[in-house]
Amino acid sequence: MNGSALRESRKRRGLTQVEAAKRLGVSQTYLSLLENGRRDLTEEVARRAVSKLDVSPTALPFEGKLKQVKAATNAGFARDLASLRYPGLSQMRSAKKRNPAAALLSALRAEDLERRLVEALPWMLLNFSDLQWDELVDAAKVNDLQNRLGFLTALARQLAARQKDREKESMFARREEELLPSKLAREDTLCRESMTESERKWLRRNRPPEAKRWNVLSDLKVEHLTYA
Repeated sequence: MNGSALRESRKRRGLTQVEAAKRLGVSQTYLSLLENGRRDLTEEVARRAVSKLDVSPTALPFEGKLKQVKAATNAGFARDLASLRYPGLSQMRSAKKRNPAAALLSALRAEDLERRLVEALPWMLLNFSDLQWDELVDAAKVNDLQNRLGFLTALARQLAARQKDREKESMFARREEELLPSKLAREDTLCRESMTESERKWLRRNRPPEAKRWNVLSDLKVEHLTYA
């Protein structure tokens, strides 16, 4: 998050620098320096901005390097989703809020996730479309996850089309095309590596066009998503 984005968030809330500085626990002078790009936003101030000024959690720093995040567990990713206010899990006890890009990559790295959690992945792209896309793509490539990410991007594009959000629809279409040159020839699943060979054979014949395009064995469609 840069200073101008912090300024815009403050103004959207209708707050003066003095009022916002009080909420952030900093001086008005220091906030002015942040907004003018003369000081870097610390993790502590970033977290306060997310909680006190309703700044997007995409402003949060990564824990270490994004490329090295650990694979998610079902319980851990459910808590991540709860902290990001995913529908259906918002009442669950949440974890410390993470940058959505880190939470998404950790989920993509998981070999097996519950179906209800996999269904949340396109929602993350749609609702945090301002996440650090270039860094996420780089991390996906390092971990050979670009096919999973490409398939999710296609689903996010379809979700945006359903919502008649042409700007996001076009953005996801561009992102999908940018990913295509790095598509892997090998077959992948969408966080369901434990499926049987008979299930894999059935999906090769019956998966939707988007999954086939991205060499992903999945039957996930936009119409399956309860929030669509």
